[in-house]
Amino acid sequence: MIKSIREGEIEVVYAANQERYASMTYNRVGRSGLKLPAISLGLWHNFGGVDTFENGRAMLHRAFDLGITHFDLANNYGPPAGSAEEMFGRMMQSDFKPYRDEMIISSKAGYYMWPGPYGEWGSRKYLMASLEQSLKRMNLEYVDIFYSHRFDPDTPLEETMGALDHMVRSGKALYVGISSYSAEKTAEAIAIMNKLGTPLVIHQPSYNMFDRWVEDGLQDVLQENGVGSIAFCPLAQGLLTNKYLGGSIPGDSRAASSTGALQETAVTPAVVAKLQKLNAIAAERGQSLAQLALAWVLRGGRVTSALIGASRVTQIEDNVAALRNLSFTNEELAGIEAILRS
Repeated sequence: MIKSIREGEIEVVYAANQERYASMTYNRVGRSGLKLPAISLGLWHNFGGVDTFENGRAMLHRAFDLGITHFDLANNYGPPAGSAEEMFGRMMQSDFKPYRDEMIISSKAGYYMWPGPYGEWGSRKYLMASLEQSLKRMNLEYVDIFYSHRFDPDTPLEETMGALDHMVRSGKALYVGISSYSAEKTAEAIAIMNKLGTPLVIHQPSYNMFDRWVEDGLQDVLQENGVGSIAFCPLAQGLLTNKYLGGSIPGDSRAASSTGALQETAVTPAVVAKLQKLNAIAAERGQSLAQLALAWVLRGGRVTSALIGASRVTQIEDNVAALRNLSFTNEELAGIEAILRS
């Protein structure tokens, strides 16, 4: 950190850690020229208007200092919707502007954002308007990746993909991707984009030890077509951390939050028993449960990056430390599999 004086007031100005690239792993996204850090930071929760700006600022600083160059957003992140992008836009103006060319900044559109027939899903009208609004909120001229946030069953896939193609050709997105599309629809989207000449480079699905749907075909489609993947909720909304090992619901956890996606009902005795057994394997590896879960998601190289969330700086530090041990023995993998299938 350095200090400067502006208009008679002392202002703290961010200076990035000069060693930030020393220990982070960067993985190529499919067959593209794009690389992402093995751990990326998502602003889905804890960076919105209901949250403390200085806490979010501290987390963004620490993430970048640790080599996390990818920050993932969406038009509806907050709450309220749009406020996470506004917060990040403030950071771009006050702290991150000198480092823009070192960063991969992504956004998405697909879920409800405003009233009327053009305020959600996958029409060209909605996607193009959403991108323009996101750029304004984040004080950016372009995003590095823009995603169709979900498949729209009522809009021709050619229209949705055509909008993504136009974003790249207009220079307002460098790369494009999709999120939460099934294996079948992903294959169709890839084929359409290849014909248009703007390939899809990345898919963002949910993926963790308790949510493994991507293994049923999607990962094969991505690998066959040279498309990367970034897994969101790799810690199952915090379930795969030490917070719930005792079976209770901490007051500062997502399960206890009225705005969180994880519900108290998910923390069942059977789930807690699995968490405790997984934690025992983690301890044998010299890892926390969260570190084990992240290493497991990244195993085998089929996932480009694990997209974490955080509510405090120490969580980011703990998550990045997972990269110190990404290898598994056959016995460890078999043990984990037996626990998950029990």
